[in-house]
Amino acid sequence: MLKVQGLCKSYTTPQGTLAVLRGIDLELATGESLALMGESGSGKSTLLHLLAGLDRADAGRIEVDGRVLDDLGEGQLAAWRRSGIGLVFQQFNLIASLRVADNLAFQARLAGRHDPHWQAELVERLGLAALLGRYPEQLSVGQQQRVALGRALAVRPPLLLADEPTGSLDERSADQVLTLLLELLAGSSTSLLMVTHSASLAARLQRCRCLQGGRLLEAAG
Repeated sequence: MLKVQGLCKSYTTPQGTLAVLRGIDLELATGESLALMGESGSGKSTLLHLLAGLDRADAGRIEVDGRVLDDLGEGQLAAWRRSGIGLVFQQFNLIASLRVADNLAFQARLAGRHDPHWQAELVERLGLAALLGRYPEQLSVGQQQRVALGRALAVRPPLLLADEPTGSLDERSADQVLTLLLELLAGSSTSLLMVTHSASLAARLQRCRCLQGGRLLEAAG
């Protein structure tokens, strides 16, 4: 599903060049879940942005579901992001002017893959039935996160990238949201790559890797 080879990324700072990723190699099988850990500033979000086609690597190769991202132009990348991946961020990025029902369907409609039956199942399993007519500002943080998950999953993406998806939640709520996510992914072909600072949440995924010094290591323990 995902194959990354020799990925490098640096940024220019007033103090000089900062090498964030120094030759990342990573593979993720279809339907597999992987937690990505590391200290703040270790490059976790940078890696996810590269995998999502939101930024370009300095060197290396990224292949997702048979497509080499380095070969795609900006327009092709934008089209691929609509259907090839699901993105969930700590900030949720819900559209304030749209009600919950339309936020849930937004990406799937853009991709031409809106499935009312699948959306209805997501609504039921995420406990959103009573919230469909509300706007994001009328929701709790936990409710907003469930809407963000539903929107990402509505398109049935081959790859789901989640950057600290429970970072704004307390421990109990975070555990509940991850349980919902793993239940929704169970039996599907969607692969999950999740950045998290929580060792307890990371332990619930099938594998865990750690970013340190710009390199990807096997997580201890």
